[in-house]
Amino acid sequence: MYRRAFLVCAVAATAGCLDVLEENGEEITEPRDVRIVYDELVRDNPGTEDERVYVWGVARNIGERELSLVEIRATFYDDEDEELERVIENVPEVTEDEEWHFEIEFPDFGERAAAVDAYELEVITAV
Repeated sequence: MYRRAFLVCAVAATAGCLDVLEENGEEITEPRDVRIVYDELVRDNPGTEDERVYVWGVARNIGERELSLVEIRATFYDDEDEELERVIENVPEVTEDEEWHFEIEFPDFGERAAAVDAYELEVITAV
């Protein structure tokens, strides 16, 4: 069952950059069709047990078709560059050349949220 997906990935890896792969009749677009145009780390209630940390950003569909699903992954790090958590945000139905806001929240509050010092964003899926 997963053999076909593996073969598609293997072919894509050896054939260079493919824009679109097809699996079960559904197009799978490379994540490069989505660009993050702005992002920042936001803290609510800093220094309290209710401290909340999230990434607020703006992304744009730079492809030439509507996307039915976009997934953006945030990886949160402490001040020693140790990974604390990975969180995926799903955004449904993004039309061509559309811009949208997203928020990816660190899953813990208080002291653990206060430990967040940096983050990385990556678009991992655009279907």
